[in-house]
Amino acid sequence: MPLDVLFLVLFGAALHATWNAIVKAGTDKSLDAAMIALGAGAVGLVFLPFVPLPAPGAFPFILVSAFLQFAYFQLVAAAYRAGDIGLVYPLMRGGAPLIVAATSGLVLGEHLSTASMAGVLVISLGVLTLAFESRHGDRRAVLLALANAVVIATYTFVDGAGARISGNAISYTLWMSLLPPVLLFGWAVFRRGAAAVRHHVRHNWRRGLFGGAGSIASYGLALWAMTKAPVATVAALRETAILFALLISVFILREKASVWRYLAGGVIAAGVLVLKLA
Repeated sequence: MPLDVLFLVLFGAALHATWNAIVKAGTDKSLDAAMIALGAGAVGLVFLPFVPLPAPGAFPFILVSAFLQFAYFQLVAAAYRAGDIGLVYPLMRGGAPLIVAATSGLVLGEHLSTASMAGVLVISLGVLTLAFESRHGDRRAVLLALANAVVIATYTFVDGAGARISGNAISYTLWMSLLPPVLLFGWAVFRRGAAAVRHHVRHNWRRGLFGGAGSIASYGLALWAMTKAPVATVAALRETAILFALLISVFILREKASVWRYLAGGVIAAGVLVLKLA
């Protein structure tokens, strides 16, 4: 993988961990997740006039991706209500590249080398290490995080293929950001009422805009990288965000972390490094 692609994906990983921390630190996880999506959509609208339209064949992928993103944000909020970011985030983000790497040959026709598969096994070991901590944590949080790993892997395939078909990964990302906030806020108004939603937006729009900008920039960098390198490799490298999330959970959110969490983060990062070097 070219060095510029490597560093941009790592930067995107740091942005991704940051917006997840914003959701975790918020008082209303569901509406905070919707605010992140709204912020990403607002940023997308600003830049849409400056990019070309995606190829027509990309729009079905954008539509499917919107519903997957809706499910993703709902599961992010539910998982953070149930457990710490230092536990939930590694499971979500560590499990997804396993699924992508294991199935990319079937889905995209991208077959991994022996070294790449070794990286997958190392990441698997890291994810399994978290099971030792989950014995003392909330099993519901673990199940929600693993369910979201499946959703993440699915939209990674959808968007990786869609970005390639679109002819412009940035344009695809901006268009993809528009529908999820409509779905999320429509659901929030249905469940919570318009007054509660307006109150939250009025008091948290700055956090949503900041987190949304980080969200769309992070994902746009990943999709661009997927047009330059195999999807499975980029998906795995992006999960270095696990280490950023661990640092945020300990030093900013002041969450307690067991030795298993530190060990898991290190093993998952080692697996990502093996995939990078493969």
